[in-house]
Amino acid sequence: MDAKLDANWAMTEQDRSLSDAFKQERSRLRSFIRRRVPDAADADDILQDVFHELIESARLVRPIEQVGAWLFRVARNRITDLFRRQKVRAADMPPAQPGDDMTLDDLLPSLDGGPEAAYARRVLLDELDEALDELPDEQRSGFIAHELDGVSFKTLSEQTGVSVNTLLSRKRYAVLHLRRRLQSIHDDFSEP
Repeated sequence: MDAKLDANWAMTEQDRSLSDAFKQERSRLRSFIRRRVPDAADADDILQDVFHELIESARLVRPIEQVGAWLFRVARNRITDLFRRQKVRAADMPPAQPGDDMTLDDLLPSLDGGPEAAYARRVLLDELDEALDELPDEQRSGFIAHELDGVSFKTLSEQTGVSVNTLLSRKRYAVLHLRRRLQSIHDDFSEP
């Protein structure tokens, strides 16, 4: 009988702890979600899903050390899931044809595409910035100059005194890193 009382007390204590976490983080979490999700009903659904996952996680006795950070991470994942379901993805953009001179702006979701496209664009640009910051200086500056600023390798070579072949090699390494680094975000927005 004592074991049953101890188990009930532990569940009650756990419920109280979850309730406290809910009360403490609810308004911040809802604001976080609303800034990213334009539809209030979708935002409320995401908020409910996040707290449901918290309860499920606690019931399965998976310890959560930093509840606040965990809640925001789950919310971010649910927002991404919402946009996946709404099929906001890079594949919706016009396909590149050989010989097209596409800019970064052409590859990103349109600014006129509504709130979902704006969110996807912001996420992609943030990820690209982080990935570029991870590159060595020579690779980053060469990639940015050539791809984003449109400077030719010949002009870069003349400006820097670095051979065209070395610049090509640096850009190749930068592209390989960016491709690896950005694959997961691409997959997030490409999944149906």
